[in-house]
Amino acid sequence: MTRVPTEVDLLVVGGGINGAGIARDAAGRGLKVLLCEQHDLAQHTSSASSKLIHGGLRYLEQYEFRLVRESLAEREVLLHAAPHIVHPMRFVMPHVPELRPTWMIRAGLFLYDYMARRDTLPDSHGIDLRAPPYNAGLKAGLTKGFIYSDCWVDDARLVIANARAASDLGATILTRTVCTAARRDGARWHVTLQRAGGSTCDVTCAGLVNVTGPWAKVFINQSLRLDTPFGLKLVKGSHIIVPRLYDGEHAFILQNDDRRVVFVYPYQGRYTLIGTTDVEHHGAPGVCEASADEIAYLCRAANRYFARTLTPADVVWRYSGIRPLFDDGAENVSKITRDYTLRVDGDAQTAPLLSVFGGKITTYRKLAEHALEKIAPWFPQMKPAWTEQALLPGGDLGHPTRDAFVAALQRRYAALPPELIRQLANRHGSALRAVLANAETPAALGEHFGDQLFAREVDYFMDHEWAITADDVLWRRTKAGLSLNNAQKQSLTEYLSRRAERAVR
Repeated sequence: MTRVPTEVDLLVVGGGINGAGIARDAAGRGLKVLLCEQHDLAQHTSSASSKLIHGGLRYLEQYEFRLVRESLAEREVLLHAAPHIVHPMRFVMPHVPELRPTWMIRAGLFLYDYMARRDTLPDSHGIDLRAPPYNAGLKAGLTKGFIYSDCWVDDARLVIANARAASDLGATILTRTVCTAARRDGARWHVTLQRAGGSTCDVTCAGLVNVTGPWAKVFINQSLRLDTPFGLKLVKGSHIIVPRLYDGEHAFILQNDDRRVVFVYPYQGRYTLIGTTDVEHHGAPGVCEASADEIAYLCRAANRYFARTLTPADVVWRYSGIRPLFDDGAENVSKITRDYTLRVDGDAQTAPLLSVFGGKITTYRKLAEHALEKIAPWFPQMKPAWTEQALLPGGDLGHPTRDAFVAALQRRYAALPPELIRQLANRHGSALRAVLANAETPAALGEHFGDQLFAREVDYFMDHEWAITADDVLWRRTKAGLSLNNAQKQSLTEYLSRRAERAVR
């Protein structure tokens, strides 16, 4: 079990993308950092996103120009920092005249391109949907469309990469650890942490960061016993995964008759992902599920455009996440800002509490910079911002494209299955060499659980990426949960149990 330091500069509560990003940035600035997460890293909102790094084209209609501009700039930063888990994708928007006129879409795309600092992505333009390749799978009668660029991301692995970077820089990462109480005593916070199994430990820190997402207000009120005038709107977003709807690697952005948009794109080779919904969540900020109404809504949105009719019976998997949006008073949850709000409680004589409300995965790095700017007066020893040009672990591919990188690795490990190398490269990037170590043949990889998931990689997840349970491996470190059968999942569970027992001895 990881040793817990008794005194740190900064204690970050929450292991989603914003918490991991702040921990990484702060550790790189020379602060002694501890991050605690009550469950697994990225277990909630940060692994339940639409998995897009994007400017937010629809936010232009809401005049969120600052958010769009920052998001577009971060899109380029992340393409450079993590090319193994962030990659470009072309988005096709079929035109439906009664929803938005041509001039409005053209103007929006022109502004989108104009605001972007595009070093690598092509611009937008009109396309003819009567001809391939972009008419694949669509209904006849859709004749005109538009195409533009954004990016796809493996959201959970982006969190893991940031946590890994923070750890490499000296931060302590504690999963399955709850911050049960914190008391401010002048310039220090005295914090009680409860580890898995029930043991507790006390930590003092000079600054406390509340990045608990949907639990942000609960954490302030219950763990810290403080009041806050700020409110959160908890908004559930659900996605469905169905057998592949069309050929091609492009995505679709579909206009819906409620003025929302729905994304559709290829997922894990054999599937298509469709999302998302916006439904206000009134329950506890924990596990949530896609409702029958949400699934029907997404099927209807797809059926408006695609030739193959979808029904709820076609859904092979679904997932939902709760977005913790800062309550700006908007009555329509789809119109609540996706921008983030940072609040600092404390003065020159008392230790600060920084709380993060809202935000989106695209802007997590910039959010971390702004968060540390907010608390900089309490940490005069802190070094300046540094992450804009820095690579994330695995990001130094050494090749101009990801495909070239994968091809080189497949030549280097010629005795291993090419599909295995491709999957490992997409998950780990250049860290693949550390995963494989000296393994040159399939036999050296240990037990095979299915879908190119071997014991060698599972060991790496446990030793270097804080994986403990089968779900950690199947749904966050990989997406093998989609393809493994029940017997294979049980074999993985038993293997993890044996590994854990050996570690205790």
